[in-house]
Amino acid sequence: MRALLVTSAGVTCAMALTLPLATAATAAPAPDLHSTSSRPPSTTPASPGAGPPAVRAEAAEPAGSTQSLPLAPLAASSDRVAGAPAAQGLPQRDARPFSLVGVVWDDPEAELHGTVQVRTRATGTTRWSEWQDIETHNAEHAADLGSAEREGRTVRGATAPLWVGDSDGVEVRVRPRSPEASDHHEHAEPSDHHGSAQPQDRAAAPVPLPEGLRLELVDPGEDPAPEPARSAPTGRAAVTPAVFADTPPTAAVLPEALTAEVAAASAVNAELAELGATAIPALTQKETLESVNAAPGAKPYIGPRPKIITRKGWGADEKLRERNFAYTKTVKAAFVHHSATGNNYTCKQAPSVLRSIYRYHVKSSGWRDFGYNFAVDKCGNIYEGRAGGVSKAVLGAHTLGFNTNTMGIAVLGSYGSTNPPAAAVTAVSKLTAWKLGLFGANPKGKVTLVSGGSNKYKAGVKVSMNVISGHRDGFATECPGARLYKKLGTARTSSAKLQGR
Repeated sequence: MRALLVTSAGVTCAMALTLPLATAATAAPAPDLHSTSSRPPSTTPASPGAGPPAVRAEAAEPAGSTQSLPLAPLAASSDRVAGAPAAQGLPQRDARPFSLVGVVWDDPEAELHGTVQVRTRATGTTRWSEWQDIETHNAEHAADLGSAEREGRTVRGATAPLWVGDSDGVEVRVRPRSPEASDHHEHAEPSDHHGSAQPQDRAAAPVPLPEGLRLELVDPGEDPAPEPARSAPTGRAAVTPAVFADTPPTAAVLPEALTAEVAAASAVNAELAELGATAIPALTQKETLESVNAAPGAKPYIGPRPKIITRKGWGADEKLRERNFAYTKTVKAAFVHHSATGNNYTCKQAPSVLRSIYRYHVKSSGWRDFGYNFAVDKCGNIYEGRAGGVSKAVLGAHTLGFNTNTMGIAVLGSYGSTNPPAAAVTAVSKLTAWKLGLFGANPKGKVTLVSGGSNKYKAGVKVSMNVISGHRDGFATECPGARLYKKLGTARTSSAKLQGR
């Protein structure tokens, strides 16, 4: 499905993503995915997505880096089946400090039929972790087929990223699955109902691993320095620095100057907070209704605006992303995900987790920006995800086939066998009550969406879904994890109640 472009001089501008008669953004050369200093090119001489020319000294953004290591065949195991593809990996080795790992490969259409496991060594110690599984099926978190983000860039296949904490040693093994095991694929096989894709015959032959396997070691860089509260402009609540639910207050420091890219990412939220704000303040429902300029006598169903930590608040390096912003017409539904990065993080570390995922999405996977529109941590903090404005219909890359006219919310963690914290589910309810309400959507309702093509629904098929759906509703996947998926009914009810329904 083609995405609608929305432009606003000096504040918002969509990448020429797909409309006929628009200048295609795909003509620009793809960025070097593994250079720590490379930057995606602008598609216009003066891109509004890059912001106005800087008029102040630019301040350094939190540094980060990606180490990309090619995998090699491992020594043959005595129990290896004759003729089966060889496992690949890396033996124990030292590395520059990193906190998140993932595996990528050349062809984004290829699946990794096998298992990926990693061990890491805590920085400055001799202590190695146990083997940890990395979720291999991550293709369903991606830009839609046929979109410029998918076709016009050097996109790679990728596993889900895994947060391992501060580490300086790594060992990885990637084992191909036997033909018999491949017949019992982790994801549900698509059926022939409702216009969904037909199952493909599987040949009883060894399943090779994808070409070009590389291990990505991501260092998120340092957390941004906290900023003091600023005086509120007329008619707007005071903007406060980002404070996390489990973090004690810290001493205030002088605000830093903004780069042009940071100013642009912040300017699209200008109606909600001051330029450079690290958090968009919460509003009561009355204040929220006043802020949207509802017609006299009208009583729209919009929940109170929750506090949202901005990209600047979690330290996004705005030079990594594509310069322009991409939009669709509206927001009809919300897809809930889990990040599959594991649960071994504290909420104080959540900004580092986000910066790591962001870098993995852009530098390792080749996406234009962070894939999800919003993220929620285990303490219930809500974060701005993909740039373009939290109140706007920003095109994401979260639910393959259903990115248009929807938003994606990632709950940080893995919730297949672990219950999501109540605070996280409550945050999903608050966020959807507000954001869906801005577009007139009922969290307890149904909506018809048109598939852009997935392993569950063919392109062009009209699908009736819940306005708040899980990722698995649009794609045959385990995401958002069985335990989180079971909580979506609670989220729908709470969200509708917050809207006043």
